[in-house]
Amino acid sequence: MSFSQEVKNEILRHRISKPCCNVAAAYAVACFGKYFDDRGVVLQTENEGVVAFAQKVYRRCGVQGQIQRKERPTGPVFEFHVQDPQEIEKLLALFGHTGKEPTLRIRPEHFKCQKCMQTFIATAFLCCGTMTDPEKSYNLEFLSTRHYLSQQLEAMLAEHDFHPHRALRKGANTVYIKAADHIEDLLTFMGAGGAAMRIMDQRLYNEMRNKTNRLSNCETANLGKSVQAAVQVQLAIERLQEAGALNTLPETLRQTAKVRMQYPDLPLAKLAQKFDPPVSKAGLSHRLKRIQEAAHRLPENQPQEKEMSNA
Repeated sequence: MSFSQEVKNEILRHRISKPCCNVAAAYAVACFGKYFDDRGVVLQTENEGVVAFAQKVYRRCGVQGQIQRKERPTGPVFEFHVQDPQEIEKLLALFGHTGKEPTLRIRPEHFKCQKCMQTFIATAFLCCGTMTDPEKSYNLEFLSTRHYLSQQLEAMLAEHDFHPHRALRKGANTVYIKAADHIEDLLTFMGAGGAAMRIMDQRLYNEMRNKTNRLSNCETANLGKSVQAAVQVQLAIERLQEAGALNTLPETLRQTAKVRMQYPDLPLAKLAQKFDPPVSKAGLSHRLKRIQEAAHRLPENQPQEKEMSNA
């Protein structure tokens, strides 16, 4: 089961107690179903629970609708419809529509109490909403072919500070929210608090994982720099040895070179503790830098000249 279906099933578990909220839910089915006009109402969905919910809220409003199962190659599709002429007359009177409106618009007089709009938005999500799995990304959408309805739904969501956006994608008007915290608030608002908690947990997990990765990458980078610096020092010491110039250095630098070659893998902080008496990390770094400078001052051909003179 997809995360989107889990959200819808959680919303379906909530009971609508007030008659006015029941009308608001039925109105959302009409507005965000497949169509709503003088032919009646049709809602199609892959979730059987949604059509059962639609049939129940319409029956409570005194309007009888039917459910039909249609087989498709991708799986069954469930359809709720009100197509009997007498029932169509009832629902048009219930919603105050003629069924011949050139553009369908949401009528605010159907929101009698504070929870009516909450129920309307939750039912709209049941009819046309989708939600991406939070393990992949954060995205909640409402899809509709009706421009003005999408525009009004966006305004309703914005009124409650959910920060929606709207776009036209493949002929469908899409009202979407991408910010995780705003999605959490909207899911809680619609009655899917469990889904909101799952997103919150996933967001905390992602933040912790990203922080761990950043620290790991930083430590790896620092370790790489330390290893590179240690190798450069060892090469400088070896060059001084080959040139016979190591004994010409001050005693402190000769001692430093000896300890460095004895413990080639130790970081500076631990290497500094190997001296008697121990030296500071900054002091050891300064000594190693002087050793490298001494190696750089050697002529490039000095080791070869020494080998020729020995021959």
